Amino acid sequence: MATPTVPLLGDALAAGPLVLDGGLSNQLEAAGHDLSDALWSARLLADRPEAVTEAHTAYFAAGADVVITASYQATFQGFARRGIGRTGAAALLRRSVELARLAADRARSAGAQRTLWVAASVGPYGAMLADGSEYRGRYGLGVAELERFHRPRLEALAAAAPDVLALETVPDADEARALLRAVRGLGVPVWLSYSVAGGRTRAGQPLAEAFALAAEADEVMAVGVNCCTPSDAGPAVALAARVTGKPVVVYPNSGEAWDAGARAWRGRSAFDPRQVSEWTGAGARLVGGCCRVGPAEISALAALLAPGRRDGCAV
Repeated sequence: MATPTVPLLGDALAAGPLVLDGGLSNQLEAAGHDLSDALWSARLLADRPEAVTEAHTAYFAAGADVVITASYQATFQGFARRGIGRTGAAALLRRSVELARLAADRARSAGAQRTLWVAASVGPYGAMLADGSEYRGRYGLGVAELERFHRPRLEALAAAAPDVLALETVPDADEARALLRAVRGLGVPVWLSYSVAGGRTRAGQPLAEAFALAAEADEVMAVGVNCCTPSDAGPAVALAARVTGKPVVVYPNSGEAWDAGARAWRGRSAFDPRQVSEWTGAGARLVGGCCRVGPAEISALAALLAPGRRDGCAV
C-alpha cells in the first residue's frame, strides 16, 4: 500500500494535542523478545523486524497518532560491534522508519481514519554506551565531538523521510547544543526532549537554560521532556512552554527506576493517564508515555483526549 500524503505534524499541533505511543521496549518484551543485548530494541531491526512492526501496530491500535521508531539505540558504532558495516547500519536505520510506516499502513487497513505520523528516534550518546549514561550525561566529550557522533545517523534517518526526528532522552544541555547543530540543513523538523530530575537536566543544568537553547532554533517544532517521573512532567511542561513559546512534548516513564547494573526496573508505576489534562493545560501538544508505559495506558490517555479516537482499529 502506498503511503498517503499527510499533513505536516507541526501544522496538526495547532489544531490540538496529539497522542504519542508508549515504551517500545516493554511492548517487545511483553511479546516475548529478549532485549538484554547492548543494542536493546535496535537488535530486532536486523533479527526480527516483523516484531517491531507488530509493536508499533499495537500502539496505533491503542490510539496513538505518532509512533517512535526503534532507532533510539541504533548507531553506526553499536552496529559495528555486532559486525555490521556502515552500509548495513545505514540500511537498518532507514528500516526503522520503514517498519513504522508499514505499521501505519496496517492500522489504516484495519480501520483507523485519523492521520498517523512517524517520529525517528535519536537517542543520546549515552544510549550507545549501554551503561545508563543517558541518565547522567557528562560523557567527557565536547560539543563538536558529540555533533560529529550524531550527524551521520541523523543523515541516515532523515533520508528515510520521517515526519519528525525525535531528539529524545537528552541528559545534558551540551549534547542538546550538539544535536541542534547536527540537524541543520537536514530538512526534517525535530523535537527536543530532555531527561530530567526535578528542575534540572540529568547532568545538573537548570532546565530553563536547557529549554532556552531550542527557543530560536527553527528546526525545533516542539520541546519538552521524556523518560522522567510523571511527577516531574507537569512542572517541566509549564516551564518549557513559558521559556520557548513552542508546543511542548511530554512522555514520562512509569516512575519506576532503572537499575543499569541489573538491567532491570525497580519500584512501582506512578503513571496516571488522567494527568493528561494537567499537561495539555500547561501547553503540551504531544503527549504519551516512555519506558514501562504500554498500550493500555496509551488507550486510556487517548480516550481522555478524544473519546472514540481508536476508529475501530484492531491489531
